[in-house]
Amino acid sequence: MEKPKANLEVFASTLLELAHQDPNLLVVTSDSRGSGKLAPFGKAVPGQIVEVGIAEQNLVGVAAGLAAAGKTVFAVSPACFVTARSLEQIKNDICYSDRPVKVVGISAGVSYGALGSTHHSLHDFAALRAIHNVTIVAPADSFETREAVLAAAKIDEPVYLRFGKKAMPHLSRPAEEFELGKASLIRQGSALTFIASGETVAPASDAAELLAKEGVECRVLSMHTIKPLDEAAVLSAASETGGVITVEEHSVHGGLGEACAALLLQAGKCVPFKIVGFPDEYTVTGGQVEIFKHYGIDGPGLANMARSVLPKR
Repeated sequence: MEKPKANLEVFASTLLELAHQDPNLLVVTSDSRGSGKLAPFGKAVPGQIVEVGIAEQNLVGVAAGLAAAGKTVFAVSPACFVTARSLEQIKNDICYSDRPVKVVGISAGVSYGALGSTHHSLHDFAALRAIHNVTIVAPADSFETREAVLAAAKIDEPVYLRFGKKAMPHLSRPAEEFELGKASLIRQGSALTFIASGETVAPASDAAELLAKEGVECRVLSMHTIKPLDEAAVLSAASETGGVITVEEHSVHGGLGEACAALLLQAGKCVPFKIVGFPDEYTVTGGQVEIFKHYGIDGPGLANMARSVLPKR
């Protein structure tokens, strides 16, 4: 069995492969060069990494300038800071100016656990979804992470990549296919559909396993691309299964759930529907697993949510 790896570890190793192939690829970091995962990159190709220090707005400005000069740029910083302190620079220097910078938010969601709400990034989908000209991606496992990095490096557009800290299981899927803007099918089923993103796909898959033991087969989709949303996959889930539950490591406001809800309502789809995420409060502190469990983002919690939806069919 393949040893689980953190998405950031896979990101860093994939990036190093690309850097060896392309001397124009640069990494700009904000107090992250010495981190355990990016340190090997800095040692191997020291001329292709720039450390700006604790200065996230400068990070984005420098990255945009380098991209304007023809470089392939990945700008790496903790998600909670780069999408809050640097929002204006992402909006204007990257998206409005159409600079193909790949902004990488690391330690996203509640990865920082006990450091509390100041270090949790539960706003980033909402903030960036409202900005034109940016693709938003939250991979679910090592396979999706590697494919997302490779895809992002190829496209001449702004991208936001979101990674957590913990080791991720390798999710089995009917076919190992990946395309930006197209959901990945993790599990087939007709009872209802879990549409999840990032590190919540594994708990959704766990819930589907539990429900399968009760004879309830659920579809599980990894909606790795939050924007542009795979509208066809969402509409098919609403038409072909008995309900939809969205799951995200994000506020229930402005993220994947609301994107799916808006799509279904405007398409006239009436289907049992629930958004699972973080409520409108300052989050509890603790480890990521503990926080997930507290908010029902684990196998048993999501299975219970599914049971509450199913009788309404």
